[in-house]
Amino acid sequence: MSSIARSLCTLLLAFALTPALAADVPFLSGRVVDNAEILKADARERIAAASKAHEDATGNQIAVLTVPTIGSESIEEYATKVFESWKLGKKGKDNGVLVVVVPNDRKMRIEVGYGLEGTLTDVASARIIRNAMTPQFKAGDYGKGIEDGVAAIVGTLEGRAGVAAEPAAASGSAQSLFSNGAGIPFPMNLLVGAFVFGIIGLFTVIGVMTPGVGWFLYLFLIPFWAMFPLFILGGKPTLFLLATYLIGYPIAKLVLGRQPWYQKAAADLKKTGTANVGGFILTSGGSSSSSSSSSSSSWSSGDSGGGFSGGGGSSGGGGASGSW
Repeated sequence: MSSIARSLCTLLLAFALTPALAADVPFLSGRVVDNAEILKADARERIAAASKAHEDATGNQIAVLTVPTIGSESIEEYATKVFESWKLGKKGKDNGVLVVVVPNDRKMRIEVGYGLEGTLTDVASARIIRNAMTPQFKAGDYGKGIEDGVAAIVGTLEGRAGVAAEPAAASGSAQSLFSNGAGIPFPMNLLVGAFVFGIIGLFTVIGVMTPGVGWFLYLFLIPFWAMFPLFILGGKPTLFLLATYLIGYPIAKLVLGRQPWYQKAAADLKKTGTANVGGFILTSGGSSSSSSSSSSSSWSSGDSGGGFSGGGGSSGGGGASGSW
């Protein structure tokens, strides 16, 4: 066989094997399709009953699929492919949810239809995977994990509080990035914290040192000091920082207001419309310059299945994935 013939045979074989590498989409035979055979009959019945009761009450469709493996395909791609094939949720409402569990690959995903992404958010889906499903899967109890996961999904969609809540250690304060509860790698949350505090800190210093517009910045920055540290440090440190800002800013402003250079800058702004503060030329018209940089003394907030079938819904890729 010539080298050309061998090459052609190799290419034909590659094309023939390529479809086999992608996991198949099973037939939608019911609300629970247990192709991996990891669920007992009573567990399947309870999960299907919970899904049906929720659909009867709300119209939302929840389906569960287990498959042994999906090979090299990502769980996100596979879940989207199944969702689109099964068409979960009603057409136009896109109110379907798919739970996929792949035991041999130790992967799972909650895929959420467009219409439910505002209620069953990515964060809520990740929390359900982390708190309701993963601990049971690690213990080898797939039935309990899937049943608890579906119950948590139903509870979230029906607005019941306390579903798949975080551990009690996080109670009483917002979860912070530094606790790593938001799923952000440790070096990254340090960079986020440095960026946020660097920005609002810079504006705070500018406000304290700038005559006139400084009091506007004091009011403008209050919501930033109240909100951004909440997600980085948590509740109690944020309250401390906010109180420090609310009290410390006016005190610093009044103390600086008695300094000769500050009084001269304020007087120059009134008389000539310009003033030199620390090498920066401030203008009452909103622009400033120096030999090496430029700044501004005015700011704005804008510029710069079995009797069960899908109803024609689709997924926008919302949801969350996990492993154990």
